[in-house]
Amino acid sequence: MGRMPQLDPAIAARLKRTPDGLVPAIAQQYDTGEVLMMGWMNDEALHRTLTTGRCTYWSRSRGEFWAKGDTSGHVQHVKSVALDCDGDTLLVQVDQVGAACHTGDRTCFDKDVLLPAAGQ
Repeated sequence: MGRMPQLDPAIAARLKRTPDGLVPAIAQQYDTGEVLMMGWMNDEALHRTLTTGRCTYWSRSRGEFWAKGDTSGHVQHVKSVALDCDGDTLLVQVDQVGAACHTGDRTCFDKDVLLPAAGQ
């Protein structure tokens, strides 16, 4: 049995992961800049994202990988992936098909807007 392909060691060396091996990944619509959602990726999820062209995340609650859209049809086609200056967050620019949020909304960030105190 052959060895599974892994994340490029040069990329893996730059990642600063949480104690459980995860990095937050912000999904952003590539042409409008709209922030769609945040998910978690480990090395394998990032490798899958980079090699398949579809966002793959790690589900902390289910303990398994999930490719966005496999059950909903709301696929994220990857346009680019960038690592922030600290190496602890990924920005994945995507072309979102349908809703990004599990609630059926386009984005996960449109319902609960927190406003600063008056005068701030």
